[in-house]
Amino acid sequence: MKRFRARGNGLSLSVVEWAARDAPRATMVLLHGFADVAASFDGVAPALADAGLRVLAPDLRGFGESDRVSGGGYYHFPDYVADVDALVRALVPEPEPFFLVGHSMGGTVATLFAGARERRVKKLALLEGLGPPDHTPDAAPARMHTWLDDLRAPPSSQAMTEEDALRRLAAAHPRVPREILAARLPALARREGDGLDALVWRYDPLHRTTSPMPFFATVYRAYAARVACPVLYVSGGPLGWRVPDEAERLAAFADVTHVDLADAGHMMHWTKPAELAAALRGFFTGSKSSSPP
Repeated sequence: MKRFRARGNGLSLSVVEWAARDAPRATMVLLHGFADVAASFDGVAPALADAGLRVLAPDLRGFGESDRVSGGGYYHFPDYVADVDALVRALVPEPEPFFLVGHSMGGTVATLFAGARERRVKKLALLEGLGPPDHTPDAAPARMHTWLDDLRAPPSSQAMTEEDALRRLAAAHPRVPREILAARLPALARREGDGLDALVWRYDPLHRTTSPMPFFATVYRAYAARVACPVLYVSGGPLGWRVPDEAERLAAFADVTHVDLADAGHMMHWTKPAELAAALRGFFTGSKSSSPP
């Protein structure tokens, strides 16, 4: 595993690479979820590299080691899509197709990209990444109102102890065992200072503001309908996170296979990395019909 930096829309983005031992058969790009980082795929990516894939995972803007926005910038879904487009153009030159995987928020970004650049993506995998819950248009004014208030007094990084950080992770991921959260913590937080309460999250606090833009499932389905490649949807069983209209969103894809990893939960790349890697390997390097071990 190595880390390097690439430019995307004026930002310096950190990219983690797991290289294939021999000449790679294809390139795969992994997109992490909200408040996560590229290195979180370290339990999954090596098995994919062993299968002959060149695996790239960027820290999306404002997360991990990538640049944070400045000068009035923000974090909208189109911003992430534009960054992925810039990275792909730089790292996977046309006309080479590539594989794309997105977890949670990264799955939404992956769908928008694959729907807009439908000729570039050879296969797409979504790890409980079908977008957030649907909004109605009348939600827009209230979200804009809250966002404007948030920008007047934006949140800042708050120092915390390791125990504080683990408690917050446990609150966000109550079904993930504590030992897994402890193992993930160094990638998600960094030490800033010499005191006991010297940890801060590796994401821009601006992410904690309310986005002014509602999410419309009809728009998501329109992008999904334009995805021209086979799609694998991986869910985490009854402990996972599923949108109420999951079936309708999946039906918008022309060619989709659903694999369920029982008891994996939403953070499946943390809790069941071997099983997830096996499902992805089967889909990307074997037949379209994949099944967990």
